[in-house]
Amino acid sequence: MRIFPFLLLFIANGINAQNFTETERKIILGGDTSSMLRVTPLTEPAGAKALKAMSKDIAFNDPLLPLLMNRMLKSVLDSSRRGVGIAAPQVGISRNLIWVQRFDKPGQPFEFYINPKIVWRSSILCQGPEGDLSFEGRGDVVRNFSIMVSYTDIEGTQHIEVLEDFSAIIFQHETDHLFGTLFTDRIEEQKAKKYGPFKPVRATTLLKELAQ
Repeated sequence: MRIFPFLLLFIANGINAQNFTETERKIILGGDTSSMLRVTPLTEPAGAKALKAMSKDIAFNDPLLPLLMNRMLKSVLDSSRRGVGIAAPQVGISRNLIWVQRFDKPGQPFEFYINPKIVWRSSILCQGPEGDLSFEGRGDVVRNFSIMVSYTDIEGTQHIEVLEDFSAIIFQHETDHLFGTLFTDRIEEQKAKKYGPFKPVRATTLLKELAQ
């Protein structure tokens, strides 16, 4: 039986996950735990450090995860600067956790992803403006139009799903944060690349059965 690489990654997802460190626990439990967590700006040393660090997987059953999840959601929904997604490093937690608003679903709900991984990217690209809760400014970024992702939900169930269009763009933006990559880094690396209109190529000839 052939096992595809992304399935191996899916099976291994979360195997090395650990619980929160004492430092992370202090952040999660800091201040009024019923309120949002502060998004640490890039201009502050703590923010610059967290936003450039590699994140690690977290155990889905860590007792503090539901609290962090709720406080992160309040952060992204803050009326003073509402966003469409947020990653744990933006609140000082270097863990693989993100919220993404699903514009492809009825009601455009926010969904929480534990240890998310992008396991496939389409060759079709799109370009559009992006901003960030951690710093000012916007810019046009090239992203994959479609992606396949693996992740764990808060109940510990693992999923594989295909995202497209704006939801896929948000997912890529937030998972970049987990690798210490900002959208401004993407813009800089894309300056040296050339792009052209996508021309679909069919591998086979389309046919239809003719009546005898």
